[in-house]
Amino acid sequence: MDYAKLETVMRRLALEAGDKIMEIYNSDDFEVKSKSDQSPVTEADEAADALISAGLRDAFPGVTLITEEQAATHSEKAKSFLIVDPLDGTKEFVNRRGDFTVNIAWVENGVPLRGVVYAPAKERMFFTRADGSSVEEAAPFDKETVGTLTPITVSQADNAALMVVASKSHRDQATDDYINQYATKDMKSAGSSLKFCLIATGEADLYPRLGRTMEWDTAAGHAVVTGAGGKVLNFETLEPLAYGKPDYANPFFIVCSPTVELKKG
Repeated sequence: MDYAKLETVMRRLALEAGDKIMEIYNSDDFEVKSKSDQSPVTEADEAADALISAGLRDAFPGVTLITEEQAATHSEKAKSFLIVDPLDGTKEFVNRRGDFTVNIAWVENGVPLRGVVYAPAKERMFFTRADGSSVEEAAPFDKETVGTLTPITVSQADNAALMVVASKSHRDQATDDYINQYATKDMKSAGSSLKFCLIATGEADLYPRLGRTMEWDTAAGHAVVTGAGGKVLNFETLEPLAYGKPDYANPFFIVCSPTVELKKG
């Protein structure tokens, strides 16, 4: 994979998809449908998926592409692939809460190595550079010219006063029970893959996810966290979360700074 080209293409497509999403988000009304698993999908999901898919296929012909909105058609299995969630946090989008993201990632031999997470309503963008390091770009964003970049790195965690981030839409008792094993200073809630980015920037130390997710939900955030020095681990084994699983479904997982003293679930 040409990592320099990948960085440029992923960033530009994320911004273009973000423009399309915000156009629909700011409209008076938009259609919300239900997928086979009863999760919501909107015209913004579908429009962003079409835009990103076309752009990636044009830039990287022959490379396996996995996207959430086309998941039912994915029969080809590969160890290395591009993977996309064109609108992560559809519930946040539908409720106009702003915590939704565009996610594009490159997985190589089961490991997310490069990714971009763009939150258009929040005007925050995080991505991995060609060298694998993670940065946050400051708004306003230009599609052709990269703006001011700030290198990001995970926290040096204080295990007597951890900052924890958890899901807005998927918080449950099991998650609370796990978090209660730690000495926490405060808790934040966030939607979509923004939770990964809060770990990557050091704004939070620990994010446990005890619920169903798919690889397209996590791959881009995983790459950003790794590029910032963090870890994304299988909840049960504390081994690195792997990709390219038969159904693209993730086990429970933990995202953290390496300095967090992890508890077993």
